[in-house]
Amino acid sequence: MKTILPLVVLLLTFSCKTTKPTATDDVAQIRSILLAQQKAWSDNDLEGFMSGYWQSDELTYFSGGKITKGWNTTLANYKRNYPSKKETGALNFEIANITKINKDAYWVMGSYFLTRSAGDANGTFMIVFKRINGEWKIIGDSSC
Repeated sequence: MKTILPLVVLLLTFSCKTTKPTATDDVAQIRSILLAQQKAWSDNDLEGFMSGYWQSDELTYFSGGKITKGWNTTLANYKRNYPSKKETGALNFEIANITKINKDAYWVMGSYFLTRSAGDANGTFMIVFKRINGEWKIIGDSSC
């Protein structure tokens, strides 16, 4: 019995397959994050919108010819520039391309459209997603 038990454990270990995420799974997760961001923004929930971003001082945001570093700084800028539902309005993304950089990173290009009482706005973006501790997070954002 002492020799059979280790053999059974060994056989069970090798017979159980673990599945690794596929590129299709990765893209679906990234799209899900972007949909959650659209909803959070449209609900004037800037903290919820920022949950898609890497909560780090190394987060990089580029817009209007200026580089901003850090999750807290980016959130503070959003709160200052979009203080109410009048300014946030309703957000819609149009994704043009999601491209794999490597197994743990993708870049996403697209357009954003804000429908709001303060006046509609739109533009383009390129964001970089990185898998960090098993979760996809935006580590870089360039919007104009």
